[in-house]
Amino acid sequence: MPSEQRERREVFYACKYTPIELLAGFGATPRIAEADVASFAYADALAHPNLCGYGKGLIERMMASDVHEAVLVTCCDVVRRVYDVLKASGCMDFVYLLDLPHRRGPAEVALFRRRLRALADAYAAHTDAQFDVGAACAACGTGVGRADDRVTLLGAHASASLVAEVERGVGMPVENATCTSRRLRVSPPPQLARASSDPACKAGCEGGTSGATPAQDPLDAFLDWYAPALLGQIPCMRMDDIAERDELVGERGQRGIVYHTMKFCDYYGFEYGALAEKDEVPMVKIETDGTSQSEGQLRTRLEAFGETLRARGGAAHQDEATRTTATAPDAPAGTTYVMGVDSGSTSTDVVIMDADRQIVATAIVPTGARAADAAVRAMDEALAQAGIAPSDVALRVSTGYGRDNIEGMDSSVTEITCHARGAHYLAPDARSVIDIGGQDSKVIHLNANGSVAGFVMNDKCAAGTGRFMEAMARVLEMDLDEFCRRGLEWRHEVRITSMCTVFAESEVVSLVAANTPTPDVIHGLDVSVARKTATLASRVGAEPPYLMTGGVAQNEGVVRALSEVLKAPVATHEDSQLCGAIGAALIGLESLGKRE
Repeated sequence: MPSEQRERREVFYACKYTPIELLAGFGATPRIAEADVASFAYADALAHPNLCGYGKGLIERMMASDVHEAVLVTCCDVVRRVYDVLKASGCMDFVYLLDLPHRRGPAEVALFRRRLRALADAYAAHTDAQFDVGAACAACGTGVGRADDRVTLLGAHASASLVAEVERGVGMPVENATCTSRRLRVSPPPQLARASSDPACKAGCEGGTSGATPAQDPLDAFLDWYAPALLGQIPCMRMDDIAERDELVGERGQRGIVYHTMKFCDYYGFEYGALAEKDEVPMVKIETDGTSQSEGQLRTRLEAFGETLRARGGAAHQDEATRTTATAPDAPAGTTYVMGVDSGSTSTDVVIMDADRQIVATAIVPTGARAADAAVRAMDEALAQAGIAPSDVALRVSTGYGRDNIEGMDSSVTEITCHARGAHYLAPDARSVIDIGGQDSKVIHLNANGSVAGFVMNDKCAAGTGRFMEAMARVLEMDLDEFCRRGLEWRHEVRITSMCTVFAESEVVSLVAANTPTPDVIHGLDVSVARKTATLASRVGAEPPYLMTGGVAQNEGVVRALSEVLKAPVATHEDSQLCGAIGAALIGLESLGKRE
């Protein structure tokens, strides 16, 4: 298509090895394809159902009305399938698949250069544009990394919205070093950058490191330098030699790492596992599936990680609790009371604590359909039990998934930090907290002083959570109390192989049809939850003594199964379910200067 037919040509791409500088030399404006969509309507109709979420998201973005040109790179087989779908759709003016060598030796560089030339020729024929070596060089950037205090986002493709979400959650500047960010590490030689397509300027390349001669085509001169530079970036995980990726960890100013993986994609999961074992830099893992869902769980992980980093940073990076001091209301005369509110998916828990760190009132109410209404009911119940008025409460601190939707709160803190504080209060010797609630499960590794050394959470699947147990109880047609009690009467081992709630339900139905004793089935479910939780514990380096919190701590069968799987006693406390609210109240007291 002639260039005059479109005032501004935009070429969409999705890989760090896309030659966007080369395309800029033809007057194109490269744009990253943000595969961050709400649904997969087009992709589900056009592609195989087993295509990963990222591939489906990429199809959705490329099929949008503003996309007319795209260059894809064969970083993985999914991208080949995306190209097939886009090519077959016939909806694009120009779509090209660049085959990427996965090695960087001289032969691979020569092969890559030929493929880049083929792309350049194809795009020139499509646009009828001339190559401007000066424009291409100007698009190359400096390759200089950041040195300020920051968190580095590593791993798989990260959209601008995900980078912004990480920055909001962690509360620190974020450096995007995922596989679509880091660019060339060297700049074009000056004599190449001064060259242009004007034959009179070709002599400027003579004698330069690009190897150009006065008669050499500027495009060829550029490709001689550009092919090894583009292929020589810090490699992505799909390259054969990834040793240089070590440079991304431990750089000056790097305070922590948020490691991003894509669901059903193993490449970056391998690197995360290796980095987690080294434990060189504080790190948290997040996972997305190509959609904008799971913001609640993502926010919890990120905010908790930010709280942990600020706590490690001392006075220069105060934690969330300390930062509430400046905005805390004046305490009323007489006894000081603080309120902790834990707004969870199943229950809303409230604790009122006095200045001596004594619990004076508690309340646990079902959250129901509206978290804000449940919080009001729970707070009113706790106030009535304590025999005090709302004005007698000096500070209110919220936690849990609904923490930001409760009116009248003075501050909010993640449940990670709150459960750590609450667990240390209930069991000062505990070094690991296992919290299984209605919507998620988490394991928190504690320092000796009760601060967070590390944590890990399950993904957005309900497997292994309180919701999972509730669903299984419904399948067996009993309430949750009876379900927990009957599971203690088991006699024979029954193995539930699937942790997916839907598939596990099918297994339970089959076991019931085979006349398997109900207590044995329930025990099998308890053990399956314990095994999944133990996997989380191993990922965060959990160690005894263990304390179990959350609503599932009331299920003695799960507690016993956990003790067996972890090969160490797992303790509970009569106030285990209130652990998050207790932690929130303690943080409130600390912000008022009421410490131990």
